[in-house]
Amino acid sequence: MTHDEYRAQRRTVATPFGEFTYLDVGEGPVAVFVHGLFMSAYMWHRVIDAVKDERRCIAYNLPAHGGSEVADDQDLDLEANTAMLEAFCDALGLDDFDLVANDTGGAVAQALAVRSPDRVRTLTLTNCEARDWMPSKAELAQLVGTLAEQGQLAPVLKGNYDDREAAREGAFAATIQRPDRLSDDELRGIMEPHQATLAGARELERFVMSLAAEQLVAIEPKLRELQAPAIAVWGTADPIFPIELAHWLRDTIPGLREVVEIEGGLLFWPWERGEELVPHMRRLWGSTVGV
Repeated sequence: MTHDEYRAQRRTVATPFGEFTYLDVGEGPVAVFVHGLFMSAYMWHRVIDAVKDERRCIAYNLPAHGGSEVADDQDLDLEANTAMLEAFCDALGLDDFDLVANDTGGAVAQALAVRSPDRVRTLTLTNCEARDWMPSKAELAQLVGTLAEQGQLAPVLKGNYDDREAAREGAFAATIQRPDRLSDDELRGIMEPHQATLAGARELERFVMSLAAEQLVAIEPKLRELQAPAIAVWGTADPIFPIELAHWLRDTIPGLREVVEIEGGLLFWPWERGEELVPHMRRLWGSTVGV
């Protein structure tokens, strides 16, 4: 799927929280994909291209990302994001689906799974927040938080949009294994429209400052009761969310019995190496056939 194809297929739905953009392609049982900070639904395009003949693939854009718009005073913490994703699913009539997530989308996916366990058929988590790592305790993530608090993050994000080469070579490159292989359209696909203007980037700052560890810790008791079949597929070279978090998820969620390691994968490996996620999703999805 090219960037132009993504833009042509992107849809919008109204919810009580605002208007959310999303991708809806393919046929079959529904799979919902949730991205993380500074990304968009476009990050899943390689995965979706591989499974759209067997799944109706719905890739959701978080608030303040990918064209999704909420009020300026709308809370953006984990509880609010979970309610917004739930309202999005309500608006589309999604009552039973496979849930796939990355980065901060993984925290939202965990929270939705414990909030609406009857809805989530399976849960696939890739490198994401877990335990008390929200935001990540890694140096780069802490720097992002500091810049956001100082009001300096938005200009950096806008600068990366204006200068794609700077994006490939800056701090963003620490989350991508092969940034030199990403075309300008690939970068536009995950940065538009939220980094195209300083005002949009300011909303991303607000999102970053809304994350707090206690929000994620609070759902742990219910995670320990989650029976939905689940899997953690984790890039091994990610300094943002290390493999120990995948092991914690395996030891915490009863339905999660397998950790798959993606050698050399960094935070956003499902974007650049999406085809490697597909067989593991299919295996998990197959485990529910006839159940």
